[in-house]
Amino acid sequence: MEKWALRGELILNCSCTVFCPCVISLGKHPPTEGNCQGWAGIRIDTGYSGDTNLSGLNVALLLDIPGQMARGNWTAAAFIDDRASDEAFGKLVNIFSGKARGTTGLFSVLVGNFLGAEKAPVSFERDGEKRRLVVPKKIIGEVEPVEGNREGGVVVKNSGYWIAPDIIVAKANQGRVRAFGRVWDFDGRSAEICEINWRGP
Repeated sequence: MEKWALRGELILNCSCTVFCPCVISLGKHPPTEGNCQGWAGIRIDTGYSGDTNLSGLNVALLLDIPGQMARGNWTAAAFIDDRASDEAFGKLVNIFSGKARGTTGLFSVLVGNFLGAEKAPVSFERDGEKRRLVVPKKIIGEVEPVEGNREGGVVVKNSGYWIAPDIIVAKANQGRVRAFGRVWDFDGRSAEICEINWRGP
């Protein structure tokens, strides 16, 4: 199995009304609304899988989790940057479906229903501290950090969370999904921002 690595930034917005308890409980505490529905955006600053360059591409995910994250039975789907070559598309699908093992390998265990992946114009932009993800007619999201007591945002540090050890606590200014039969509006709800350094197998 070939080596792969992704470095960049991830943003996530979910249905929790306060900051996602999964970050601290590592998926053992139930979401605030009983189940977890959300979207994520990944900006790949540098990345590769085997000999295929993945740098500069973006990915969006849809996640629908019926209860505690650690119990699995997730439904998921992916939108892959339409600038990706067919080869890069295939490599990214392998990574985000868990088939490539490594950091995202848990997807192959936790996702019971992978709805598939499709190419789309996935835009991930930063304006100051705000991050914005757009998949036209599918996902529109904007998140920004929650202000701390001193200058800068609130950060959860040194967690065992699989995505990253340090998570910036954020909120969604906008979080709307219209895809795969889901119609979600999570404006004002829980969000996360973090640097990723994923690799496998």
